[in-house]
Amino acid sequence: MKFKIFHVFILLLIITNCSKDDSVTNDNEGGGPNVNLNRLAVGSSANDILSDNTYSRMIIELVYVEGFKPNETTVSNFVAFLENRVNKPNGITVEQRAIPSQGESNYSIQDIVDLEISERQYYNTEDTIAIWALFIDGESENNTENNFTLGSAYWNTSFVIFEETVQNFSNSTFEPNRTLLETTVITHEFGHIFGLTNLGTDMVNDHEDDQHPKHCTEENCLMYWATESSAGIDNMLNMTSAPSLDSQCIADLQANGGK
Repeated sequence: MKFKIFHVFILLLIITNCSKDDSVTNDNEGGGPNVNLNRLAVGSSANDILSDNTYSRMIIELVYVEGFKPNETTVSNFVAFLENRVNKPNGITVEQRAIPSQGESNYSIQDIVDLEISERQYYNTEDTIAIWALFIDGESENNTENNFTLGSAYWNTSFVIFEETVQNFSNSTFEPNRTLLETTVITHEFGHIFGLTNLGTDMVNDHEDDQHPKHCTEENCLMYWATESSAGIDNMLNMTSAPSLDSQCIADLQANGGK
């Protein structure tokens, strides 16, 4: 059997906006949203997301290509994951909607950025922090015969799930349950948006894996590197729920304003 690696990528550099960005309001002049607050490096808004110091409410703009909607149980699991970790006394709202396929078989991160700029409707307001979650058809342009990208966190409040790839590797014999795989990929992605591990949320104790930077050393933790490898996928066959954050990751989040 061929050895397949499944990746959940994080981008540590801010992506340069292309000319298409010029048509979008970049500040609050005229009352428009300051979209630049939602176009920062992954992990840089961890405290804003975790605490209620600035934002007491969160809105998740969950957008999916028609035919690639995540399971409702997955969405519920994601919201529960957030509720367990963030202080948002005025609640978390999920707004879901479908968009047509772009007709592409593969996407670069810049393609994903362009689509967000075109389609995103919610940005941070005075008391609400906005999250963009895209579930897309096609696959990552980084895929190879033995290397598959399942998702990517690319801005401080933005991530993409390559849902077609997730569906292709779930729900069949010797493959994990789709809801389990979706939940694992989404929550792992958001762990990086939370600033884990050592990606904007400081560590209480050193537990970053030197061999796999920005991942936890604890094998049973959601943020362990193998969660996004073939070994982690294989282990899901015997799992009934997604991996959870270990005590060290939780301590980091609590020290940065989370629960």
